[in-house]
Amino acid sequence: MVNPSDRDPSDAALSEVRDRALQATSAAFMIIDATVPGRPIVWVNDAFTRTTGYPLAQVRGRSATVLIGPETDLATIAAFSAAMSAGRSASGTLVSYRADGSPFWNHTSLAPVPDATGRITHWVVNQVDVTDEITTSAAQRHEVEVERQARHELAVLTEVSNLLMDLDDPHALQAIADELAGRLIEWAGFFLNDGGLHAAEGIDVDAPPSGRGRRHGGGDIRDGARDAPDDPHASDPVQQLLDGGGEQPVDLDLGGTFPDRTASRWLADHLRAVLGPRGVTTVVLFPVEGRGRILGLLAVVPRARTGTSGFAPSTLSVLDLTVRRVGLAVDNVRLYAQEHALAETLQSAMLPQQAQIEGVDVWTYYSPNTGHAQIGGDWYDVLQVSPDVVAVVIGDVVGHDVEAAAAMGQLRSVVRSFALELATPGPVLERVDQVVSGMTMSRAASMALVTLTHQDGTWRLEYARAGHLPALLVRDGHPTLLDDAGGPLIGFGGRPRATAHHDLRPGDVLVLYTDGLIERRDRPLREGLTALQDLACGITAIDAAGIGEDLVAGLVDRPEDDVAVVVVRLPDHATDDRVHAHSRSARRWVLPSEPASIGRARHAVIRTGRAWGLTDIGSAELVASELVANAVLHGWGPISLRLFDTGDGLRIEVEDANPAPPVTTDGHPGRVGGYGMRIVERLADWGWRPLPKGKLVWARMRVAEVRGPED
Repeated sequence: MVNPSDRDPSDAALSEVRDRALQATSAAFMIIDATVPGRPIVWVNDAFTRTTGYPLAQVRGRSATVLIGPETDLATIAAFSAAMSAGRSASGTLVSYRADGSPFWNHTSLAPVPDATGRITHWVVNQVDVTDEITTSAAQRHEVEVERQARHELAVLTEVSNLLMDLDDPHALQAIADELAGRLIEWAGFFLNDGGLHAAEGIDVDAPPSGRGRRHGGGDIRDGARDAPDDPHASDPVQQLLDGGGEQPVDLDLGGTFPDRTASRWLADHLRAVLGPRGVTTVVLFPVEGRGRILGLLAVVPRARTGTSGFAPSTLSVLDLTVRRVGLAVDNVRLYAQEHALAETLQSAMLPQQAQIEGVDVWTYYSPNTGHAQIGGDWYDVLQVSPDVVAVVIGDVVGHDVEAAAAMGQLRSVVRSFALELATPGPVLERVDQVVSGMTMSRAASMALVTLTHQDGTWRLEYARAGHLPALLVRDGHPTLLDDAGGPLIGFGGRPRATAHHDLRPGDVLVLYTDGLIERRDRPLREGLTALQDLACGITAIDAAGIGEDLVAGLVDRPEDDVAVVVVRLPDHATDDRVHAHSRSARRWVLPSEPASIGRARHAVIRTGRAWGLTDIGSAELVASELVANAVLHGWGPISLRLFDTGDGLRIEVEDANPAPPVTTDGHPGRVGGYGMRIVERLADWGWRPLPKGKLVWARMRVAEVRGPED
């Protein structure tokens, strides 16, 4: 033990300096007596007073808990107490309170002060006001969180935009709802108002929305729907939203009571069935708005499950942008589908169906480029001008829209009228020039007109071209381009049009086509013409359908434009009985929905059977005619007939636009008929399958069944 008399006099001076230093420092200090119960404060410096507002006189003898308030972290206080009991240093940051009751962030460090024997007699506590640092750090963290949330929400909108690029996907809307539910909210689902609300995973473009004012399951509000409440909006908030009653989202209480036959009742029942097992009681509804009308709703459940109030403002913005984009996209795809259907119907009505010309085998083909929404300006026509004259015309109007289809229809009508009046192609095109030049038709068009005249057992070919590709004449396997009698596009003649001619022989084949058959971006047009001629040299089919199928199969692998083809063959009865087995594959025809198509189908089967060496195919002829007759009587739209060589027989397919399946009946009471499918059932194996726009009925027959019984 050191004797006080032995101490260096400078020690006392140094101790005084330490006291003054602790008093003068800007760091707040207090000393706690560890030997007295409750560990009272025995000394604080001026910095402590400046920080807390407590002078020494107010805190001497009091516990340090004087700084504790409502937001002080008691767990940190407990950690300090445990450290003092264990006699070890500790530090931590917590909310402390000044003498005036104001809080501040206090970084506290405490350390034991032992005596000469090592016994802890006091604790020294250092306190630093870190409010500014904590506030700045919190603001930075908030900014980082806001930025992270913004990036997250931008990613959601980007993915929604990507999904909207593929609205043809039957599950596009469900994919968008899943994206929202996976990243922003608990659950989401779309409902479209197509004559009444229904859950929608995708968009039915063939069922455009009914528009504003349509009541769910109860007719039109404006017409006074039966059983509708006196004030439908008061008891039907969903219908009010569908009627354009507000742009803001609304809460739907799934436990609420709504009148029968209302949109709110139906939707609440549906959502209770879907979300009831999750314990969801409130759903938020966002209107999906198109152009001037509400197309449907987006129903969502926030993660907080507290209705609209459970959304952060940024989440509300994302959901609002989503329904706006979905609404415009749905409206656009349906408007586009309506325009496409109009143009397709217009074009289909104007194009002739499979022609049936006495004494001539004719096959026609038309395929619009699917990249242009199946609307094009290519067209053809085959008409019987007189008993001995057949006219064939093919043309191409620039464009792939309603205007192109309309221009094509105008040209077809003009050409038909003049071709039936005049017999020579050149003068016909001159008259067409005159009419078109006065029509102010805004689309350029090319055309080739051919007439076949039968006289004294022979056929004479005459043709003229208006900016169109030359027809191809194939004789004995040798192709010839009919490139004479050329001229400018339709409407730009201004001078007499020439007419060229050829004498034809039995077995000759004439091919008329548009540029889509041969033109490719990576192949010059001249090379395409060469490819067409080379392919024609090797074709061995002896029917127009077989020749056309081989040409299309060999050239139309990746079409970049519309394709129209007309194949005309003069039968050669002396050689047509020869069978070319390697040319047997498939045949197809498009027939109008009219009774005459039944006979055309029978003739098509007979010609194909002759080409395939099946000379006795009475049963197949009957099955094909019954299937086509069924399509004519009960279907609508063009009828597609296909024949396939299966190796051991035939497969017959008939397609029409009526999605209803064929029905086997035992006749119709009181009238003739009704046995068609029974006949098919007796003669072949048959079935059907739905198509996106109708159905396909097929029948499969083995060789013995094709030929029929010997009697």
